[in-house]
Amino acid sequence: MDAERQLLIVEDDDAFARTLTRSFERRGYQVLRAASVDDVKALLNEHRPGYAVVDLKLASGASGLTCVQILHAHHPEMLIVVLTGYASIATAVEAIKLGARHYLAKPANTDDIEAAFARAHGDTEVELTERTTSIKTLEWERIHETLAATGFNISETARRLGMHRRTLARKLEKQRIK
Repeated sequence: MDAERQLLIVEDDDAFARTLTRSFERRGYQVLRAASVDDVKALLNEHRPGYAVVDLKLASGASGLTCVQILHAHHPEMLIVVLTGYASIATAVEAIKLGARHYLAKPANTDDIEAAFARAHGDTEVELTERTTSIKTLEWERIHETLAATGFNISETARRLGMHRRTLARKLEKQRIK
């Protein structure tokens, strides 16, 4: 099959990965699946997909940002979309810097992902909000900025933020976007 219609889904939630796989296969993609950084490396030895959908937070605390970096280094023209239930400005910026085309908060469907693949440029017509940023949002963004800086190491992030590791873990679970 044409490598340009090959899609790699990097997702550790098997049910969600199966749903995405079926949906993209119906749209004519050949879908490859990986659940970890090691799986991504192994697949890239044999395949060169043109598209990738990468979950930001993988099992065992691994970061999807590592996968984005590996995928972009392997094939700089690959269109990569990052999906996350833990959206923040810091991780969005890092994902784009590392080579992602777009960053979407879950839940996102196949239409959203394909639209993100198609968006090559920014949109100057995007609506600006008048809403000011809340203290909770600023805290959430600072936490994620520090998480990204520490490679998603919870203990080191907590130390840098001056809070107990369990407190940070509770905050991360409490703020999860569903």
